[in-house]
Amino acid sequence: MNKQQFFLIGGGALLLCAIYFFGRTVPPRKPVAKQEVSASAAGSVTINTILEASRRQLTPSQQTYVAQLESAVVRGDVKAQQIKVYNQLAAFWKDSAHMLLPYGWYMAEAAKLENSQKNLTFAAQFFLNGVRRQENPDLRKWMALQAKELFEKALELSPGNDSLKVGLGSCYLFGGISEMPMKGIQLIREVADRDPDNLYAQFMLGLGGMQSGQFDKAIERLLKVAHGEPDNTEAILLLAEAYERSGDNKNAAKWYEASKKNIQNPDLINVLDERIKTLTNAPAQ
Repeated sequence: MNKQQFFLIGGGALLLCAIYFFGRTVPPRKPVAKQEVSASAAGSVTINTILEASRRQLTPSQQTYVAQLESAVVRGDVKAQQIKVYNQLAAFWKDSAHMLLPYGWYMAEAAKLENSQKNLTFAAQFFLNGVRRQENPDLRKWMALQAKELFEKALELSPGNDSLKVGLGSCYLFGGISEMPMKGIQLIREVADRDPDNLYAQFMLGLGGMQSGQFDKAIERLLKVAHGEPDNTEAILLLAEAYERSGDNKNAAKWYEASKKNIQNPDLINVLDERIKTLTNAPAQ
C-alpha cells in the first residue's frame, strides 16, 4: 500500500482537504470538461485563474448569482457589508457548488476584514492542510502563500502563540515558497525545543523527517505524537510507514495494527490486515 493510500485512511477532518481543490465533494449534475480544470492548474496560479475555472463549472443560474455577489463586493464601501458578501460567497462555493478552493479564498478574505485571530487561524489551517496533499506544485505554492499570509496576520494579534508559529513554519517546510526550507524547520523546532510536549510541533517535524527521508528522526517525533494522541490516526499510520521504510517490519506491523482501532471502514481494515500479514511473514532484514 503506498503513501497516498495511507493518507486516505487518515483522520476524517483532514480528509476533506485531501480532495483536489478544483474538484467537487459530490458528483456534478453534468459532465465537466477535464481540460478546464487542468488548464487552470498548469503554470502560474492566481485567484483569478482559479475563480475563472471554477465559474465555468457552474450552471447559468449559479453564474448569475455569483456575478451579482461579486458585483456587490466591489460596490460595497462598508466593511461589514463586504464581510457579509464574502461569507455569502464562501457559503455558496462550499454548500451549493461544492468547490473547496473558492470557498477557502472567500472565507479567508472575510477573516482578513474581521481581523479575528480565530477566523484567520481557521482559514490558514484550511489552506495548510491542503498544501500537504496537493500534488500540483504551482497550486501547492499558491495555497502555502495564502496560509502564510493568514498565519502572519494571526501572529500580529497573538505574537506568543506557538501553534501559529508551527503553522507558519509548516508553510515554508511543505509549500515550496522559499529556497530555504530550513527556515520552516527552525520556526517549528524553536517551539518543539522550548516545549517538547507540543505535539503539533512534533508532528510537523515528523512529517519533515518523512519528507527528507530521515526516518529515524521521523520515528522519534511521531512516537511522541502517537503516545500523546492515541486517536491521531494519521500520525500512527505515518509512524508505521516510517518503521517500514527504515526496515523495521516488526514495529511497522505493530503500529499498523494500532491504527485499526480508529478506522471504521471494513475495506481499509482489510488493506491494513494484508499489509500486516506481508510484514509479519517477510524475512528479517
